Amino acid sequence: MDTIKQLKWRYATKKFDENKKLSNTKLNTLKEAFNLTATSFGLQTIKLIVIENKALREMLVKHSFYQKQVLEASHLLVICIQNNITEEDINKYYANIKSIRETSDTVLDPYRLELIDKMKKMSVEERQQWSKNQAYISLGNLMTVCAVEGIDSCPMEGFLPREYDTILGLDKMKLQSVLLLPVGYRAEDDMFSEFEKVRKPIGDAIIEL
Repeated sequence: MDTIKQLKWRYATKKFDENKKLSNTKLNTLKEAFNLTATSFGLQTIKLIVIENKALREMLVKHSFYQKQVLEASHLLVICIQNNITEEDINKYYANIKSIRETSDTVLDPYRLELIDKMKKMSVEERQQWSKNQAYISLGNLMTVCAVEGIDSCPMEGFLPREYDTILGLDKMKLQSVLLLPVGYRAEDDMFSEFEKVRKPIGDAIIEL
């Protein structure tokens, strides 16, 4: 696999082929990739909603400024954050570390207590922004994995999160939507797929010291 070739192949897909669906294998790869995304402290205060249901997605189109990718793609991925980060979240995370790595409380407790203290010093809004930063990391990771796997995608911020949250019942799950990523396969008549990628010369984008 030529990674750079695949990244050049990737583009923000404007029109998907509605008749082409992701296999369960491809879909599971994206799920695993999301779960393996690097997050600050490894705390994972983000979640991924995977929507295949066409009727549900049709309801979401008007709340996505009528961007058809939401409906035409094989699946719609909705990246969400927790409404808040609690002490319980942190304790569960370190309990998971202890279970998987068999690390003693003596080693883990100083880190656990430091993270609890860090979060206590933040406002709810600051914790949410902290989680949103992780959401963007996961979006970039998913887009790269899509490119490598030959899956088309279209990153989207243009939607109404509150409407999505209501329709998807995210409030009940103490979540809020942040980003969208329709995934699937490009339509043959999507003219944007043939456009040359426009980027700065490497020398203008990279500084070597």
